[in-house]
Amino acid sequence: MSLTLHDQPLPYVDRLPERPAEAIELVVIHCTELPDLAMAREYGERVLHPSGTGNSGHYYIDRDGTICRYVPGTRIAHHVRGHNANSIGIELVNAGRYPDWFDSRRQTMTEPYPAAQIDALLALLTQLRAAFPNLRRIAGHEDLDTDLIPASDDPAQQIRRKLDPGVRFPWDAIVPACGLQRLR
Repeated sequence: MSLTLHDQPLPYVDRLPERPAEAIELVVIHCTELPDLAMAREYGERVLHPSGTGNSGHYYIDRDGTICRYVPGTRIAHHVRGHNANSIGIELVNAGRYPDWFDSRRQTMTEPYPAAQIDALLALLTQLRAAFPNLRRIAGHEDLDTDLIPASDDPAQQIRRKLDPGVRFPWDAIVPACGLQRLR
C-alpha cells in the first residue's frame, strides 16, 4: 500500500518536548472512542496541561485509511500514562464505548476495524520501523493503562479506564505482519 500522510500539526505541537529518534522503542495502538476524525481532532486540540498542551496521539487513521499526523514522532505526545517518552501513539477512528465510556452496562466495544484502516496501519508501521531504529515493540492502550475507576452509572462498581483498541482489534493479523513484538 502506498502511504500518504496528511500533516496537520496540533496548535501546541511546538510546546511538546523533543526527543531523538533513537528514544522510540514502542508503538501504542489506541482507538479514539469518538464517532469521527473531526471530533478526535477537537479533543486533541484541547489544552489540558500547564505546559499549554493536551492529550493526543501522533497519528490518526480514519476508517477509510486516511492517515493524519498531528504530532511528529520526535516530539513527546501525551497518549498513555508512563510510556510517553519512548513511544508513538496511533489512534484508530472507532466509536468504542462512545458516548458512555464509563457506564458499566456499556463496556463492550462492537465496532469492527475496516480493512482499509488496518491496511493503512500496517503501511504506517512499516514506515515507522524504517524511521525509528530502536522501534521493537507494540502494545494496546489497554495493555499499559489497567487502572480501574468507579462506573458512571454505579460508583460502587469498578470498570477499566481504558479498553482500547479492544476485542475487535485484529492482533493475530497485525503482530505477525508488522515485525514488532507484542508487549503486554
